[in-house]
Amino acid sequence: MKNILLIISFCFISTLNAQEETSVLRFDEFLGYVKAYHPVVKQATLLIDESQAKLMKARGVFDPKLEVDFDRKKFKGSEYYDKLNASFKIPTWYGIELKANFEENEGLFLNPEGLIPQDGLYSAGVSFSVAQGLLINERMASVKQAKLFREQAKVERDILVNNILFEASLVYFKWLKVYNEAQVYNNFLTNAQLRFEGIKKSVEAGEKAAIDSIEARITINNRKLNLEKSKVKLMKTSLELSNYLWLENNIPVELQQNVIPDVNSEAIINESLQVSGLIDNDFILEEHPKLRALDFKYKSLSIDKRLKANMLLPRIDLQYNFLTQTPEIPNSFNSLNYKAGVSFSFPLFLRKERGDLKLTKLKIQDLQYEINSSRISIQNKITAIKQELESYVTQNDLTKIIVEDYEALVFAEERKFTLGESSLFLVNTRESKLIDAKLKAIELQNMFFSTKALLFNNLVVNPSL
Repeated sequence: MKNILLIISFCFISTLNAQEETSVLRFDEFLGYVKAYHPVVKQATLLIDESQAKLMKARGVFDPKLEVDFDRKKFKGSEYYDKLNASFKIPTWYGIELKANFEENEGLFLNPEGLIPQDGLYSAGVSFSVAQGLLINERMASVKQAKLFREQAKVERDILVNNILFEASLVYFKWLKVYNEAQVYNNFLTNAQLRFEGIKKSVEAGEKAAIDSIEARITINNRKLNLEKSKVKLMKTSLELSNYLWLENNIPVELQQNVIPDVNSEAIINESLQVSGLIDNDFILEEHPKLRALDFKYKSLSIDKRLKANMLLPRIDLQYNFLTQTPEIPNSFNSLNYKAGVSFSFPLFLRKERGDLKLTKLKIQDLQYEINSSRISIQNKITAIKQELESYVTQNDLTKIIVEDYEALVFAEERKFTLGESSLFLVNTRESKLIDAKLKAIELQNMFFSTKALLFNNLVVNPSL
């Protein structure tokens, strides 16, 4: 129902008298649609899908494998050989591989070692490494790094979503600012028009000089000019806001002229950005998404370091297989019939391995510097923003008092003017000061809201809207 109402608010609504009805687009509704339907937000979710695919790919190296090898040679009517070798392999975590094998060979010219019983030869055994590749290997490292990448992708998704919500918030605040400015110009234009009509009648009655009507008309035209400029700014800002409005199925939405911002948005802004509690309370720095992302990267490099260090060990591969021609008999697998082997390799200088390890250590060191720098930078930025927000609270209070005092002065000056004790020049001067004070208050409010959004961005809050 809420979605329907928001869609309706975007539609052009006219009364029977062709007068537009206004619909209010609240800040939380706006952010909700940005988070739900903006293409960049949808792109960010692809990071999760990508990380899941990479994890699936890494786990694929532990999939059981069925292998069949068949060779036949027949020449000049003689069957040289038929060789069949079928095996089923199950890789396990610590580099241990379980293997079951069936071998069947026949022919006139078989290698003597290929001679086996007529019904074939069965074997079951295991192969593993006792040095390099035992505690960690490429398969183990790939799976561990893929899991870390999945968690890192979730954090990076939150950062991307937060950035687009931050940018959208700034545009909404700009739209609210320009709208409030237009309202100020429009309201004081009405005042000037009413004053002009009164002065015009007084001039016609001979109660005031004709110069007063000229001055009043100049004031009207100046305010019309300011209002027209503000309308152009409002139109441009509305189009800018439309860049963030989308519906389902990637349908863009253009903001209609009858849609206005919520002028009483402060409470909703605080609730939507979820920064009120963070302003008053300390946050846990280590839980910051950027630092968490760097920590996942650090853990991934640490796994890579362990793998590179393991490569310095010699390669010693062992295998042992029980042999039998009657696998249906359990006791037929015994230590009397077996096939075993060992392979050994060890580079003498290990220059490649030592170079890889050193490069990984340098990457870890570089990342550690980045983590330390980011930690201090985030801490200082957030502290500065909090202090800035505290100052804006004081500035807003002072600005409110200033506007109220200017309103009192304008009211008093208008009353004196009505009684003939003041001039139109003084009234316009007082009113111009009031307009400036209101515009400054609007600008200050915009800066206040934008700074809250900046805190929201630096804390990487991901609100559930």
